[in-house]
Amino acid sequence: MRWLKQLRWQLIAAQLLVVLVGVVVLAVTANLIGARIFAGELHRQILQLPAMDPVAVEAALLASFRNAVGQALVVAGIAAAVVGLATSALLLRQILRPLGEIAASSRRIAEGRYTERVAVPVSDELATVASSFNAMAASLEEVEQRRVALIGNVAHELRTPLTGIEGFLEGLVDGVFAPEPATFAEMQHEVRRLHRLVEDLQTLSSVEAGQVRLALRDVDLAAVARRVVAQLRPQTTTSRLELEIATSAGLLVAQADPDRVAQILLNLVGNAVRYTPEGGCITVRLGADQGQVWAVVEDTGVGIAANELPLIFERFYRVDRSRARASGGSGIGLTIARHLAWAMGGDLTAASAGPGRGSTFILTLPRAEAPALHSR
Repeated sequence: MRWLKQLRWQLIAAQLLVVLVGVVVLAVTANLIGARIFAGELHRQILQLPAMDPVAVEAALLASFRNAVGQALVVAGIAAAVVGLATSALLLRQILRPLGEIAASSRRIAEGRYTERVAVPVSDELATVASSFNAMAASLEEVEQRRVALIGNVAHELRTPLTGIEGFLEGLVDGVFAPEPATFAEMQHEVRRLHRLVEDLQTLSSVEAGQVRLALRDVDLAAVARRVVAQLRPQTTTSRLELEIATSAGLLVAQADPDRVAQILLNLVGNAVRYTPEGGCITVRLGADQGQVWAVVEDTGVGIAANELPLIFERFYRVDRSRARASGGSGIGLTIARHLAWAMGGDLTAASAGPGRGSTFILTLPRAEAPALHSR
């Protein structure tokens, strides 16, 4: 029965069982020793009578009965208490054993053994606790794996520009490279790449810890999008890309930080430019619905495979690793963009029909209740 799997009913049933066991032991013990005690007391009382006086006999019988009942109850009570305590201990041990296992596993997890799991008991409440514990342990294991992967990725990303700088320095020392402006320009390029990576890591650390500073205000999303498009349009000219904005009528006012919104859109549109072949098209669509405004960045670029979509917002994940690394991307731009959107009360999601069929990124932000725009 379903109710028997609930801890409260198991405890009630355990208490009733202890009471029942106590009553049975009490009755059996009293029945076994009560008659003997009564017979012994009666014999002792009769021997003390000087004569067969009816009144004295009745008093002797009553005294014997009382003594026998009292002694039998004391012995039976002690036996019932001992058996009841033993039964309670066994039942509670059986019921509460999963909690002990969870406590022991918690200590092992605290020692760094994140693969620890506990068996899920039958009791509904304890099953919920055990399932939650296993989910927490799995989450901690995943966090630890991501931490290890992050350290490896950071080391790899830092090694690339440092290797380039080291190579140029060794070439200069050995006379392989001439100390001319072109050589120093290449070294400066690697230094700037290293600097960008460090800045991105600092920003990522701040947004993931919820320590990023935001200046929330009413923001005209269309105005921000137009500035971003104007900033990136020179890059589209050399690649013969079409870059256009499609916006709905009326003001599209978000409650957000204008600089952070621009940072997100720069990342999205910049990625679209980077991953869209020559002759392709990039469209920034703006609109609003109840409670939010949105910006959709669509491109006709390389697209994203279905198995990669859940991973693109992970740190250092790249759909096209060779192209992204050649362009100087750190691989954490989308991670920062999503956390910034979350920090402003919005969201950032992605969709794609598959490789070669373009990508779509949707930024949603809270809509300002009473627009009061400030010029920027």
